[in-house]
Amino acid sequence: MQRTAVVTGGAGGIGGAIVRALSQAGHEVAILDREGEFAVDLAEESAVREVAHRLGGRDILVHAAAAFDRASLAELDLDTWRRVQAVNVEAALVLCQELTPAMIERGFGRIIFITSNTVWRPPFDDFLPYVASKATLMGIARTLAKPLGAHGITVNCVAPGLTRTPFTQADLPDEVFEEAVARQSVPRSLRPEDTAGVVAFLASDAAATVTGQTLCTDGGSVFA
Repeated sequence: MQRTAVVTGGAGGIGGAIVRALSQAGHEVAILDREGEFAVDLAEESAVREVAHRLGGRDILVHAAAAFDRASLAELDLDTWRRVQAVNVEAALVLCQELTPAMIERGFGRIIFITSNTVWRPPFDDFLPYVASKATLMGIARTLAKPLGAHGITVNCVAPGLTRTPFTQADLPDEVFEEAVARQSVPRSLRPEDTAGVVAFLASDAAATVTGQTLCTDGGSVFA
């Protein structure tokens, strides 16, 4: 059955793979990113609400966008902290507020947050804002699962490990990827499609009773 989906960060490595996977499953997909048809700054609440109104009702929400501003405790300023939380957490909340009424009316919905296995194993001290935001999304998913589940809406998280994308490969040396692979049970570098396949499953009718969960797509590096 064709359904309508929206993917934030759909122009990125993992987000783009999610868009392709949902499209291949037959869904109509809209991309929310800094450029494109639905261009938006996810740090701006009013802009997020406005674009949600333009989208209309959607069956599936995937929040894959993320701000990666890095700062350790000693270096952290609240402007940095607030921007990361605005993009990573508050945009997800606003979109849930705007999109769930139509999901409730139809009796079907899928909400999927892309989090990170760094919640269990923070790799660097200056990942503080990012890791905190991803842990918050997991708490939101668990909290929303029961009230929304009564209306046929599931809420889940998918937590990738270090994945080879254009962004990460430009930012990190090969040794970091090799160290990540050495910690995994499945000894190969992770690809965006590894996460996209799990998202496509959670968006499907086959996952109707899976909710409030975090599925790690990290090659068995950590066990949730």
